Amino acid sequence: MKHAIRTAAVLGAGTMGAQIAAHLANAGIQTLLLDIVPRELTADEERAGRTLSDRAVRDRIAQTGLDLALKAKPAAFFTAKAAALVSVGNLEDDLERAATADLVIEAIVENLDVKRDLFERIDAVLGPATVVSTNTSGIPVGKIAEGRSDGFRSRFLGIHFFNPPRYMKLVEVIATPDTDPDIVARMSEFLDERLGKGVVSAKDAPNFIANRVGTFSALHTMNVMIEDGYTPEEVDLLTGPVMGRPKVGTFRLMDLVGVDVFAHVAGNLYVNAPQDERREAFTVPATIAAMVERKLLGNKTRKGFYQKQGDEILTLDPATLEYRRKIRPRFPSVDAAKTIEDLAERVRALVFGKDRVAAFLWRVTRDTLVYAANRIPEIADDVLQVDRAIRWGFNWEMGPFELWDALGVRKSVERMRAEGLDIPVSVTKMLENGGETFYRRDEGRTQYWDFATESYVVVDDTPGVTILRDVKDRGRVVRKSAGATMIDLGDGVACIEFHSKMNAIGGDTIATLNAGAKALEDGEFAGLVIGNQGENFCVGANLMLLLLEAQEGNWDDVNLMIRAFQNVNMRLKTAPGPVVVAPFGMALGGGCEITLHAARVRAAAETYIGLVEFGVGLIPAGGGTKEVVIRAGDATAATGGDMFDAIRKAFEIVAMAKVAMSAEEARSFGFLRPADSITMNRDRLIADAKQVALGLVAEGYRPYRPRTDIPALGEGALAALKLGVYQMQQGGYISEHDAKIAGKLARIMTGGDLSHRSVVTEQYLLDLEREAFLSLCGERKTLERIQHTLKTGKPLRN
Repeated sequence: MKHAIRTAAVLGAGTMGAQIAAHLANAGIQTLLLDIVPRELTADEERAGRTLSDRAVRDRIAQTGLDLALKAKPAAFFTAKAAALVSVGNLEDDLERAATADLVIEAIVENLDVKRDLFERIDAVLGPATVVSTNTSGIPVGKIAEGRSDGFRSRFLGIHFFNPPRYMKLVEVIATPDTDPDIVARMSEFLDERLGKGVVSAKDAPNFIANRVGTFSALHTMNVMIEDGYTPEEVDLLTGPVMGRPKVGTFRLMDLVGVDVFAHVAGNLYVNAPQDERREAFTVPATIAAMVERKLLGNKTRKGFYQKQGDEILTLDPATLEYRRKIRPRFPSVDAAKTIEDLAERVRALVFGKDRVAAFLWRVTRDTLVYAANRIPEIADDVLQVDRAIRWGFNWEMGPFELWDALGVRKSVERMRAEGLDIPVSVTKMLENGGETFYRRDEGRTQYWDFATESYVVVDDTPGVTILRDVKDRGRVVRKSAGATMIDLGDGVACIEFHSKMNAIGGDTIATLNAGAKALEDGEFAGLVIGNQGENFCVGANLMLLLLEAQEGNWDDVNLMIRAFQNVNMRLKTAPGPVVVAPFGMALGGGCEITLHAARVRAAAETYIGLVEFGVGLIPAGGGTKEVVIRAGDATAATGGDMFDAIRKAFEIVAMAKVAMSAEEARSFGFLRPADSITMNRDRLIADAKQVALGLVAEGYRPYRPRTDIPALGEGALAALKLGVYQMQQGGYISEHDAKIAGKLARIMTGGDLSHRSVVTEQYLLDLEREAFLSLCGERKTLERIQHTLKTGKPLRN
């Protein structure tokens, strides 16, 4: 990229500013974090004899912001080490240094005058190539830039992150008429590729896209609740996962964001959007105003729509503003809908029902859809930008126009008309011109209805992004089963895509992996990528199948299952062409073991990977235990460290079922090697993995040969590990069954029944894995753990 972003400055070290700085550091960017200078000393500073002129005092507010970012949950940094890239300062001593960074991001208080004053000071010392931006959530960007120099305005734009910035995909980019288009393109590329964000182009309208539509929807939802007599618990159920939205629903989200913040956003819209046909909807409801007055602000004051009192969750009665016991909603239609896996079908069943659920959802959904359509082109040029903003900014599975398609545009419009609603002209014209849906598929491409041209427009391919659905629809499927598909990515590279429930590994998955290995062996393909574009890479083996076989005592079948998984992993590892695994999201248990056997790993930055079998009473037996032993030995050989220390660390990671909470942390666990690489934007992962495979082929890939020189420490190391396990059990930290599992794991990792240090083969360790796994499958407490995990999704320690 021309004028690449190597340094950045974030102005404002509040929660948002500090976490933006943290994510810049995650991307390897040296970042300066600034805030105001304190006006008075703290009690600790007075006791230490400090003065207001001391540099540590002057930088205290920014340092506090950084410290809080380091403690944030969920974590703001990929690893604590990344914080070394963030330095702190203040807006008086360091503004000139900040103004010469490659990128400046302002994240101070949402006050137009305060922002203008700060940017006036920056303009006076601005570097010749520095890009300046504001993270405002709703103040018009053009107003902020008024009065600034031509050079400043040409390099000024809005970059609106969503909270928490590490995890929320959306960034809205807002240009002004003065912003250089090249700056907009460069920043969009930077946000996409370096920071891993989904970038949408928003108009410089009040609260931009996501907050404009989302705030209307939330306020309307609240008003319908009050008018029609629903409870907060009922609303949160109906606006949660059953409708393809996050578990927090409406009011738990308000508690999370802050009731006062929500009120401020609504008030800002009421003032700044006088032409909005639904302006009165942005009047802050009396309930919200009263909550703000009483400091019932949500999580920040531990009281909002919900309050935790001991082990009990209390609910606020909106009418009385008194807390009462939480009442679990019971709707037969919702229970029935939960059995429908297809979201579009489930939404139709709920919205077009005949009960209180349907009455509520229809009214809320209907008005939100109409409102969203009326906002084009005010807030965005097309439906695609609006849907992406809502999906990425609020984690909805469908944006408003995708939801409208699911309901049926013509059917729902006819009902709206019958109920006296004014239908947006743009939607009426679409139906009159033969457009029945906002989106359609044609020849493996997605098209959307463009209101401006009154025609369907192809969604442009993004360079560096491969969409597997499109590739499959263009006839590139090589082999397909219920659990996995092999796809021709072109250029001699195939991809194996998992698509079973939770991408769990079953017999058909293993069969497809074997087919991929055979395609490399036969020269049909030069390289292979293992990856998919589901919610998670792979959560492990099919535990239900394992449980049924174990309960029936079909030990030969269980043995064959384990052996088949071991064999396919080794076949992939020794294949004549490179196998590149592309994990993302959860890569647990067997998903981690597949990853460990890759020639290379190209991981998404947000990869949560671990060998978690211990939690269900088992040990990793698909080659995972073998692989951590090999890596411990290799690391020791490379650094000259102590082999037992390396084995002990690896033992603790497996025995404690630790999960690395980022791809960078996975390196410290040994799950990623130095040669493995990371993609910040998950949308680019498959294409990046393909390029890794092609690079290995171009370098003259040499197949892996099974190891016969793996160091095994023998009974002395085994005794030391068992002593640690015994002490943990005696201290009450682990159960007797935990100790039994740990003993079997320790035996594998030290080489079995060896009286002294020796070397062993990979097959030797695989046999020890399989032996231990089979013995644990016969344990009653292991079966109880598996049953509990299948029922609750959580491990049981018995």
